[in-house]
Amino acid sequence: MEVVVSSDFNERLDKYLSNNTELSRTLISKMIDDEFILVNNKKTKSNYKVKQNDLITINEDYKVETDIMPEKIDLDIVYEDNDIMIINKPSGMVVHPGNGNYSGTLVNGLMYYTNSLSDINGENRPGIVHRIDKDTSGLIMVAKNNKSHEILSEYFQNKTITRNYIALIKGELNTNSATIDAPIGRSETDRKKMAVTAKNSKNAITHLTVLKRYKGYTLVKLKLDTGRTHQIRVHMAYIGHPVYNDPVYTNDKCSDFGQFLHSYSMDFIHPITNKEMHFEVELPEYFKKHLEILEEK
Repeated sequence: MEVVVSSDFNERLDKYLSNNTELSRTLISKMIDDEFILVNNKKTKSNYKVKQNDLITINEDYKVETDIMPEKIDLDIVYEDNDIMIINKPSGMVVHPGNGNYSGTLVNGLMYYTNSLSDINGENRPGIVHRIDKDTSGLIMVAKNNKSHEILSEYFQNKTITRNYIALIKGELNTNSATIDAPIGRSETDRKKMAVTAKNSKNAITHLTVLKRYKGYTLVKLKLDTGRTHQIRVHMAYIGHPVYNDPVYTNDKCSDFGQFLHSYSMDFIHPITNKEMHFEVELPEYFKKHLEILEEK
C-alpha cells in the first residue's frame, strides 16, 4: 500500500497513519521499527513529521506473532462435513483476529469447536477462505483441510461461487434492476474507507434487483461478480443509496447493529464430492423487525 501525504503536515508519522489507515498506532510503530513502513523509500522513526507529497510505503505482509486462543462461542453451523463448514455469522462478529481484535472472533470459536481447519492463510486465519465485514451478517464458508481450501480459493478467483446478499438501502430506488461496474480502491481523502476511484483500484461489479420499496427505503438483492473490500457498501453509497445504518458510508447516527446487509444465499460445487451445494439463511431478527416497522408506515 502507498500513501501520499496531502494534508496534516508536520504530524507524527505513527499518528498520521493511524488516522488514515485501518492499522492501530501500536502496530504501526512496530512496522516502522521493523522497516515495513518506509518514507520516500527510506527507513525512519515513528516521530518523523510528515511533509507534503511524502510517499509512505506500507508492506502489508507484516505478521505479528500472536497466541490466538480457542474460545467457546456459540456457532450457527448451517452445514458441516469432513471438508467444509458453512456458518451463519451474526452481525457484530469479526471473522478473524487482527488490528487489536484477538478474541471473540469467528476463528476463536472455530478453534474451540474443531482441530480440523486449513492452515493455508496462516495462524491467524485457520479455515478462512473468504471474509465478510464485522457488521455484515450471514453465510461464510470455512475449509477444514488444505485441499478443500485450495479448490475453494480457485472458485473465488474464477468467480464460480454465486453469493447473494439482501440489503436495506436509503431512498426509493427508481429502477427495478441495475449493474454497478465501478472500480474500488482506497479512498484518497479517508484511508480508513474504500471508494470508487480510478487510482490504485480493482474492477468491481455488483448486480442489484429491487425486492420491495418502503417509504424512504428500498429492499434489494445484490449479487457479486467480484469480492472487493466493502464492495456493496461502497457501490450503494456511490449510486446515492447507501446501506441503511452503515456507520462508515453514511453520515447518520447509527445503532450498534451496523449496516443492514445480509449474506443470505450461496451456491457452489463441493470441492471434494463435486455435488451442487445451495444454502440460504433468513434475515436476522433485528433486520426483520425493522422491516415490519417500515411496513406499518
